[in-house]
Amino acid sequence: MYRMRYSQSLDPEALKKAAIDRGTLKRAWQFARHYHLRIGIYLGTIILSAVAGVVPPLIFKQLIDHAIPARSQRSVTLLFVAAIVVAVAMTGLGLINRYFGSVIGEGLIFDLRAALYDHVQKMPIAFFTRTQTGALLSRMNNDVIGAQGTVTTLATVTSDVFALGMTLTVMLLLSWKVTLASLMILPAIIVLDRKLGRRLAALSRHRMGLNATMTTTMTERFNVSGALLVKLFGRPDAESAEFAHRAGDVRDTGISLAMTARTYYGALALMGSFGTAAVYLLGARSVINGSLKLGALVALAAYVTKLYSPLTDLASARTDLLTALVSFERVFEVLDAPRPLTEKEGATALAPVGAGTIDVEDVWFRFPAPSTYAVASLETEGSVPGTEPSDWILRGVSFRAEPGHMIALVGPSGAGKTTLTSLLSRLYDVTAGSVRLDNHDVRDVTLQSLADAIGVVPQDPHLFHDSIAANLRYARPGATDDDLIAACQAARIHDVIASLPEGYDTVVGERGYRLSGGEKQRLAIARVLLKRPAIVILDEATSHLDSENEALIQQALATALAGRTSVVIAHRLSTIQAADQILVVEAGKIVERGTHTELLDADGLYAELYNTQYNGGDDSELAEGSGAHVDAVAGQGEAEGRAGIGS
Repeated sequence: MYRMRYSQSLDPEALKKAAIDRGTLKRAWQFARHYHLRIGIYLGTIILSAVAGVVPPLIFKQLIDHAIPARSQRSVTLLFVAAIVVAVAMTGLGLINRYFGSVIGEGLIFDLRAALYDHVQKMPIAFFTRTQTGALLSRMNNDVIGAQGTVTTLATVTSDVFALGMTLTVMLLLSWKVTLASLMILPAIIVLDRKLGRRLAALSRHRMGLNATMTTTMTERFNVSGALLVKLFGRPDAESAEFAHRAGDVRDTGISLAMTARTYYGALALMGSFGTAAVYLLGARSVINGSLKLGALVALAAYVTKLYSPLTDLASARTDLLTALVSFERVFEVLDAPRPLTEKEGATALAPVGAGTIDVEDVWFRFPAPSTYAVASLETEGSVPGTEPSDWILRGVSFRAEPGHMIALVGPSGAGKTTLTSLLSRLYDVTAGSVRLDNHDVRDVTLQSLADAIGVVPQDPHLFHDSIAANLRYARPGATDDDLIAACQAARIHDVIASLPEGYDTVVGERGYRLSGGEKQRLAIARVLLKRPAIVILDEATSHLDSENEALIQQALATALAGRTSVVIAHRLSTIQAADQILVVEAGKIVERGTHTELLDADGLYAELYNTQYNGGDDSELAEGSGAHVDAVAGQGEAEGRAGIGS
């Protein structure tokens, strides 16, 4: 029967004109190189099964035409044994075939998924800012399974060719007239397959596309952030209506698909019945006039049932193969996406416990053109990645951070502060200039040693849907329980964890939403402390804390960061007054630098920002009020979450 392959982007009309891409086919074969021997065995069992499949009707022909008329008990017994042996052999071949087919198919799916996951997680952050998560997941699920269909289709073609060849050969030897009569309905089957078969495939692809869209909607709305947004904007009814519309489309296409499939397969069965009736009609007349024996008629009737399925499969094999190859192409499209940030050949490793010196020398940076890393088909429909880089984000930035010193970055939103710290971690590469750690350009060191040397506490820390202990050990898998407690005590979060019914085994929920904003922040700080990096980057690390907790964290950081270089981004200037050097960033440039006192005396932008926060009153009250409000809302969620913890 017709094998439906998934590929959302295929057009049935385009498939009629498309040519098989030999390059993709060759690459798919090379990708499956580890399975070549097993593929050979798999195809060998298929061929043997096709040969064995023509034997049973011949045994029954011999039984009817010779053994029974001769009344030979011995011949009947031998034919019975032969039938049993063939049946056992075919069962054994089927099991072997199934085993190797499963090993090859599932192994290929595993290899493709593993390769995709490995490649995607090494893509730059910019890639994820443009990519639809649902579309990416579709590549790792639907397209990977579709690509596996290439092997299945080739195996099916091999089976059908041999089965058809053997069946037709034996049928022609038995009666060429009856064989030709059975083939008279072949044009009708081909026309039926071209019409309804393609319609069936198109409906299947359309339904898969609708399912993907519906799944994307659920993925976006059913995570905590999406659900919160829906509730805050009072959109549940509208969301339900939109989802019902999309689910209704899936329902309607499901009905159309079911009816089309039933019509298609029913029509094929009807055509097969006509062919079988034609064989009995001509065969019976031939038996009556003596030109054909009864056993031969029975064998022909058995063979004709084996004739139409391979013919139908072969008629649609080209479309099946093209569809499967498109899935391969979509997988390769992601695997071929360039990775701008790669480890230099022969890269050196930073010392496990480095001094933590930072040298930023005349750094210019702008985001590269999206076309250099983006995959157009993973973005919003109709979106085309641009070919031009962004405007300059950083312009000639230079500074030096001595080991153990605190460098603070302040300035208006969008000035380039976070981008600058991203260059230290090599989330992006500088466009011009250099970033050096302990006299090593970050582009010349191993990515692992760079990650080990730097710890980052972002403004919105991410926690996995796992236990507190597991989230902490993500920084250092081998950390002991005592290590966890020490880090959490330093971050002033241990007492909170200890008060929970399940302690460090408490599951924090998706993105850590079962904890308050301040608790998440302190857990993120504890995670970095557990990592023990030489350099720590704090991006608004105290933004979710009230004044009391902020003071505790400042005390903890003062002790924990002793001897480590730290780069702190802060809008609340009270948190960085003790910094060894404050860099004021505006429009991508460092416009002022110095200590807190020096910058106040200079009466420049820093002084203006400071006076606005602490002398003007309004902005200060707003900042403090916002922080209090965040903690109040988070505290309510925390109380509700704790009520359900352990339940």
